[in-house]
Amino acid sequence: MPILLISGTGTDIGKTLTTAALAAATLARGHSVAVLKPAQTGIAPGEPGDVAEVRRLAGPDVTAVELARFPEPLAPATAARRAGRAPVRPREIAREATRLAKEHDLVLVEGAGGLLVRLDDAGSTLADAAALLDAPVLVVAAAGLGTLNATALTAEALRARGLRSPGVVIGSWPAEPDLAMRCNLADFPESAQAPLLGALPEGAGALAPEEFRARAASWLAPELSGTWDARAFTARA
Repeated sequence: MPILLISGTGTDIGKTLTTAALAAATLARGHSVAVLKPAQTGIAPGEPGDVAEVRRLAGPDVTAVELARFPEPLAPATAARRAGRAPVRPREIAREATRLAKEHDLVLVEGAGGLLVRLDDAGSTLADAAALLDAPVLVVAAAGLGTLNATALTAEALRARGLRSPGVVIGSWPAEPDLAMRCNLADFPESAQAPLLGALPEGAGALAPEEFRARAASWLAPELSGTWDARAFTARA
């Protein structure tokens, strides 16, 4: 997967931390990584955005690229319109990701919010960029009650567009999961029609960068350059 898109089932799901863990695990295997954030919203000029957070956690060897940022915390299309600026379009994303893929072993493209959040007033989405790139989309999901429906809807939208997904990563897994969370572990593969490929611990972003990098591989399955085992994790939970 020279290019992998990361999308969530909603906002504040853990996409950025999952992207950072992927980058750290990949770098630890001796591969080069670039992270592309097409549209960063809710960030003022000069403030660190998602790509800066990925680089802080995964390390300075990550190539970080941000195509555009808009100050208001809104969907990219709305934020661009209100700022009076041109939106980021799928072809721009595909062009930059392709350029980065020529120079890196892995390019991670982190979306904004969910898969079908609008990038522009024409209704373009991250799914359109994935189609142009013919690249897979990793789904980052919440752990608790209600997540199976959101995961199933995202997976259905991917299939309807002829897109593929390697699987699902839980963006934040608490130290004391409730009953719904524990049951969801077994149900995620059916809802997503794809395997469960990892679970980041709650509070992973608060770890010291050195510890984050050392532990990142243990949160991700071998398909994502990690050592995490879904069966063992589910049995323990």
